[in-house]
Amino acid sequence: MRKALSMFTAIFVILLLASVGAYIVNLSGKITKETHTQYQKEQAILYAKSYTELAILAASSRDCVDYIWGYIGEDTAAVDRGEGYKIRVDIQYIGNELDGNVGCNTLGDTVETPESQGSVLIVDTYVRYRDIDTVSLFVNNGGTLTATNLPWVTYHKRTLQRL
Repeated sequence: MRKALSMFTAIFVILLLASVGAYIVNLSGKITKETHTQYQKEQAILYAKSYTELAILAASSRDCVDYIWGYIGEDTAAVDRGEGYKIRVDIQYIGNELDGNVGCNTLGDTVETPESQGSVLIVDTYVRYRDIDTVSLFVNNGGTLTATNLPWVTYHKRTLQRL
């Protein structure tokens, strides 16, 4: 009777340890995925800040810059596979003209004083990326990755800047 109780106790302890181990592995995977998702979002925020500053710098040169776009990654195909970022910055000027440059992307006759014409920018920065975990899951299950079958995650930043 004593040997049977010892055997039953050993099996119970092994099952308990296996359950705890499985829980730890599952939790570790979730934490890793969440950390990677947070990393991608923080990268998008930093790229948005950098490209916003670049747009303000380009607009302050008094050239009529309406948009800036770029890719962060090896090439556009790599970005579509989820290995980078697509960035687009739209710039609008508030006022009639920007120091005589006609044809800028302005909001029209919104500012009446000559001192303030073209002196304010609205900068919209869009950073798009694909969640790499979703891409990996899709490709590993036999799917063919195209540019339209996985959603983009978009981070948007709007900035008002006086020149």
